[in-house]
Amino acid sequence: MNEETQKHTPVLLDEVINAINPQSGKLYFDATFGWGGYSEKLLDTCACKVIAIDQDPSVKSKASEFKKKYGDRFNFIESKFSEITTVLKKIGINKVDGFMFDIGVSSMQLDTSDRGFSFNKEGPLDMRMSSSGKTAAELISSIQEETLADIIYNYGDERKSRKIAKFIIEQRSISPIQTTLQLANIVSKANPKKKFNQKHPATKTFQAIRIYLNDEFNELFNGLASAEKSLNEDGKLCVVTFHSTEDRIVKNYFSKSSGVDSANYKNLPSIKNDSQASLIPFKKAIKPLENEIKMNTRARSAKLRYATKTSSIPNNFSLEDIGFKEFHLSLIHISEPTRPERI
Repeated sequence: MNEETQKHTPVLLDEVINAINPQSGKLYFDATFGWGGYSEKLLDTCACKVIAIDQDPSVKSKASEFKKKYGDRFNFIESKFSEITTVLKKIGINKVDGFMFDIGVSSMQLDTSDRGFSFNKEGPLDMRMSSSGKTAAELISSIQEETLADIIYNYGDERKSRKIAKFIIEQRSISPIQTTLQLANIVSKANPKKKFNQKHPATKTFQAIRIYLNDEFNELFNGLASAEKSLNEDGKLCVVTFHSTEDRIVKNYFSKSSGVDSANYKNLPSIKNDSQASLIPFKKAIKPLENEIKMNTRARSAKLRYATKTSSIPNNFSLEDIGFKEFHLSLIHISEPTRPERI
């Protein structure tokens, strides 16, 4: 395996392909094209077709390579999850046989310093998935301290969110925070490591700002809803997540569509005997094997959940119906207790 292949191999690749179970003549939708790992595996497995989207304009060169190699078996459109229905309508497709989602920032984006996602590499404080709109630096330059603390807490599960927000605002008053290492150093001072093998102190703060800036939780929910409505019967909806709240959104969405509470997965209905279930989830999340984690440490938090589409019409429900509500651009968990002071 060469360096580029190692760098861009998707997490849980074999598990996702096994769940999809691709068949010749079928049509599949890769909602996070990236460097094309899932699409390539599907196209090489059988004589199927793939529609792929990605909001990151930097992947268009790789998509062009795929088009030359696979011809009319591959179609790429620059777009995002919430626009899936529009994309399918634009190219005259009503239904597909499987969806793949790989949620969060990719290795390619993390390893490109000028994208501003990494707290380990010096670069502009950007963090935009689509390279358009407000940057993380612009957000931090104007946001109120309490709002920033709420974002860091709700999207990063960071217990020291208030102290971190206070340090950021104080430093902002002295000089602008414009680079990734500037922000990482500020967060590290507010939240120093206690153990040698502990995660980088800025991990959760960077994650929270990125999720908020790109409205990732709303995008995920809208993507799931669009995918479910666009699946043929027996089609698979596969989602790989790296963040506990993202996984909870997927689990709760699947549960709501199956008609069974998310805490009671062992009693999920079968496809044959439940006419109310529009999706039947696999009973548990699939995690990477130890060998994969050794080869790629970023796989350690990954989970794959997948569900099978039934003949039933998808149920209409809201974010609040699966335990979430809107918070500024994105979501917080409704049942979260009032956040105490954490200094």
